[in-house]
Amino acid sequence: MKLITEELLDTVTSQAKENPRLRMNYNFHATMDAPIHRLLNALEPGTYLPPHRHTDKIESYVVLRGSLLAFFYDEAGNVTEKVKLCPAEGKFGLEIPAGTWHSVIPLESGTVIYEVKNGPYAPLSPEDVASWAPASSDVEGAKAFMKRMSEL
Repeated sequence: MKLITEELLDTVTSQAKENPRLRMNYNFHATMDAPIHRLLNALEPGTYLPPHRHTDKIESYVVLRGSLLAFFYDEAGNVTEKVKLCPAEGKFGLEIPAGTWHSVIPLESGTVIYEVKNGPYAPLSPEDVASWAPASSDVEGAKAFMKRMSEL
């Protein structure tokens, strides 16, 4: 049995706070070749997950603690949908269809999601990372992008 506890959420959150990327995964799947990936993803404000898509994978998020904004985009980078996920407000999670451009912005410290997607792991190809958004390495561009998205 694998139990998700407050202590586990606190541990992964602490690791995210210490990580320069301000996020940390805790995998429940034993190997990266597993057919289904199940993980906790602790996200701290300021982390940047560039808009991306998984052309052949459905992805699901359930917010266990905290809150976040989830964005969906068209091929040109226009926001087609925005939703705030917050258990305290009765919005717990979402499913992202394969091939859908998406990104998330955590709104509060201690935000942790339970994420499920098809395996095995494969790095995103360059065409599956949005060319119309700042690269992960562009710190100032990422900050400006997240600020603009948060204000929509």
